[in-house]
Amino acid sequence: MNIVCIGGGPAGLYFALLMKRQDPSHRIRVVERNRPYDTFGWGVVFSDQTLGNLQQADPKTAGQILDAFSHWDDIEVNIRGHKAVSGGHGFCGIGRKRLLNILQRRCEELGVELVFETDVQGDAQYPDADLIIASDGLNSRIRTQHAQTYQPDIDLRKCRFVWLGTHKLFEAFTFAFEETPHGWFQAHAYRFDAETSTFIVETPEEVWLKAGLDKMEKEEAIAFCEQLFAKYLDGHKLMSNASHLRGSAQWIRFPRVVCKTWVHHNGKAPVVLMGDAAHTAHFSIGSGTKLALEDAIELARCIGKSPGDPAAALQDYEAVRSVEVLKIQNAARNSTEWFENVQRYVNLPPEQLAYSLLTRSQRISHENLRLRDKGYVERYEAWIAERAGVPPVPAQVSIPPMFTPFTLRSVKLGNRVVVSPMAQYSCIDGIAGDYHLTHLGARAMGGAGLVFVEMTCPTPDARITPGCPGLWNEQQRDALARIVAFVHAHTDAKIAIQLGHAGAKGSTRVPWEGEDQPLEVGNWPLISASPQQYLDGVSDWSRAMNRDDMDRVRDDFVRSTRHAAEAGFDWLELHCAHGYLLSSFISPLTNQRTDEYGGSLENRLRYPLEVFRAMREAWPKDLPMSVRISAHDWVEGGITPDDAVDIAKAFKAAGCDMIDCSSGQVSKKQKPVYGRMWQTPFADRIRNEAGIATIAVGAISEADHANSIIAAGRADLCAVARPHLANPAWTLMEAARIGYLGAAWPKQYRSAKTQLERNLERERAAASQASGLSPLQQANQALGV
Repeated sequence: MNIVCIGGGPAGLYFALLMKRQDPSHRIRVVERNRPYDTFGWGVVFSDQTLGNLQQADPKTAGQILDAFSHWDDIEVNIRGHKAVSGGHGFCGIGRKRLLNILQRRCEELGVELVFETDVQGDAQYPDADLIIASDGLNSRIRTQHAQTYQPDIDLRKCRFVWLGTHKLFEAFTFAFEETPHGWFQAHAYRFDAETSTFIVETPEEVWLKAGLDKMEKEEAIAFCEQLFAKYLDGHKLMSNASHLRGSAQWIRFPRVVCKTWVHHNGKAPVVLMGDAAHTAHFSIGSGTKLALEDAIELARCIGKSPGDPAAALQDYEAVRSVEVLKIQNAARNSTEWFENVQRYVNLPPEQLAYSLLTRSQRISHENLRLRDKGYVERYEAWIAERAGVPPVPAQVSIPPMFTPFTLRSVKLGNRVVVSPMAQYSCIDGIAGDYHLTHLGARAMGGAGLVFVEMTCPTPDARITPGCPGLWNEQQRDALARIVAFVHAHTDAKIAIQLGHAGAKGSTRVPWEGEDQPLEVGNWPLISASPQQYLDGVSDWSRAMNRDDMDRVRDDFVRSTRHAAEAGFDWLELHCAHGYLLSSFISPLTNQRTDEYGGSLENRLRYPLEVFRAMREAWPKDLPMSVRISAHDWVEGGITPDDAVDIAKAFKAAGCDMIDCSSGQVSKKQKPVYGRMWQTPFADRIRNEAGIATIAVGAISEADHANSIIAAGRADLCAVARPHLANPAWTLMEAARIGYLGAAWPKQYRSAKTQLERNLERERAAASQASGLSPLQQANQALGV
């Protein structure tokens, strides 16, 4: 096979040597525009896992790379004079030039042709090639030429960064944050050989502009960075090796590259993207070179598996690598956004900022950190517990963050787990019966700190279905009071009620008879902010509310609020999400009004805030109130996370204590991006920008998720829905599963507690012994790497 690799970076060189090693009869050329020993950038970072992949692919190259590595385990985070150190991370650094030289020499050893100082204009220059690899980097000329096939999506990110070096040798992967009158700057620094460290300086573009760095010459900008980070440099200078760049050109905005397809057929040969030409991952997770090398490994493997069927090999390559790359890019996106919005986190306590940084990608979780550095996690858990008001405990006792108490107004929750309001559609005439006593009582006995009654409606025509609960009369109040009394008498849980009005989504059948389908008989008139049909051509039309309607509905909510207080509820939530009545005012997708209740966000919030204030006035002052919002409509032109922060601020000013951060369900045109903990970023942003406590919801399904969220300050409570439907005692089971013995079990069930804990401990010990892996290897295995 005649193979041409356009671009002599790690991807092209490594693929060339692997293919030559696989079949020496291949003719392979690597064509590079620079001279043999020219390169830009300083060091690159690998994890220990990446080294394992290299060892399997070509032991000789891996051995040479390993001999050249600087290795470290620690991550160090510095802000406002505070230093936090976490170990066990297993990083390796190597100079980019040294890496390329090793790959170049190995290629020459194997008979690969290296062609330097040749600027390839396009793949058409190689009409005799059987396979062309476009490994020509971030600014790939080949990708641009065939953009119609590859369909690249290039997203220029918000920060400016400059890639520098220094002779200060950092013993840990070091992050440093410094405040200036213009805003915050951060440094990423790590040693990569016996003499040199990489030193990347990064800041949001608006801060970069305010600091005047866009007008500074290179030497002046470097001096600015030296002065700013002098305390970490210990008198050492910063250096640039990008002699071809002048002035502000050395400051880059990171481009996130995603290509829809990776293979183009030019009529004579397939042209295959590899490395940065196909995809990029932000430098803050150190995976760019890893991805390039693993692209090369996978394509060589696919070709070796299907030597007579190149089309199948390329199809397999793209299918496998696109999935793996997407995982890394998703983690990189989370990491990128953390650094882009560092001003959101700098007011966290330094200890919590460091933890938030360590877990920013959501790939490294609480238990993953524990595998890496048990001592660090235990010290941090003790700090979290102390801040939550837990009395000092013996050093060997560790309280997971989700099991620390939380206090809001006069209500103290025993832990941070919330049973979500989950519609059960099982009431008759709005009255909660024995089913609800069993359903809610079981979950309160299952260990959660707070249990929510499903959305409860202030009038019959406010219900979603005829099976929904109501709170418009004393009989309904007394039925709910019976449940509240049971929870208070037999469990440590607190109990909350969520009040809401279905609006245009009302008068439908229960889901198992036809979800969102109108009732066959007995429909009631629907109201909303503007005329609306939730399901086009299916749902009944709602009419726009007038002022008389607004007064009536507000007063209905107030009456239900008083009934809730009389029933003895500990907590009240107002439902302003999911396209229901009050949500229909907030979202521009459903509010087309031209009066004072439509148009701007301020106007659209006017009526929901009016209802909330009236309820807050009627609700006991010592008891908390929360509001559930849709923080993202997932439809162009709808509510955005930016809007959600402003919505939260408005409710906070009106007396709201906490925002329950959901999203979507406003429009059937929505296109959410699902995944584990997928809505937690909304809770994170609202908590740390609007300055109000939050509840995180959405695919939180294990203790590790909840502990990570609470510990990082992304939310104050975690609402768990489907897992609690599957297992009423989810909270107690998760406590036992992670080895926490301090969860409070109902006295009637305590005989089962010790046996469960003992059985799970034996399972953990057996699994650890069977794996034979080190803690770091277990941590990486948990990440799927």
